[in-house]
Amino acid sequence: MARYTGPKQKLARRYREPLFGPSKAFDRKKYAPGQHGRMKRGKLSDYGVQLMEKQKAKIIYGMLERQFRLTFQRAARLKGSTGENLMMLLESRLDNVVYRMGFAPTRRAARQLVSHKHIMVNDRIVNIPSYLLKPGDEVSIRERSKSIECIQSCLQSRNNRYPWIEVDKANYSGKFLHYPEREQIPEPIKERLIVELYSR
Repeated sequence: MARYTGPKQKLARRYREPLFGPSKAFDRKKYAPGQHGRMKRGKLSDYGVQLMEKQKAKIIYGMLERQFRLTFQRAARLKGSTGENLMMLLESRLDNVVYRMGFAPTRRAARQLVSHKHIMVNDRIVNIPSYLLKPGDEVSIRERSKSIECIQSCLQSRNNRYPWIEVDKANYSGKFLHYPEREQIPEPIKERLIVELYSR
């Protein structure tokens, strides 16, 4: 299986950033993993820096290369900045929106909820994590899935902090109001470097 299923904090240490949020493991070991992790490494080339940024974005959003490249090509066809369009498309993925709404603790868990048919879009079951939402789309938990403990605990512990999403905790639903502006997206991604990499 091509998708990475190993320790998440090992990836965070490789890129020297808390990609999956605050972690005691990352705070204790901020150096790269492996027996040579503490050693100082030479300066990366421009290509190396751009590649790391792309890999980082793929890890954060849980995507493989082919899917990420197709998303980039779609962003390049839209009007405006390709980098901002890319981030906008990544944020409008169904698995990401389910995570942002607080129905799942991580994007991996959100992807599983979608794949297992627990999520509905506009009252229809959608089991494609990469499904792109449009402004006004309503996302809800399937009636028989509302009793899942993971969903209930996430809704109780998390508050909506994103202005482009509206959440109704009582009805286990939410609305994708509009595409987010780049300044509103908290992910530590330099999309300009990704554009430069694919433009080579």
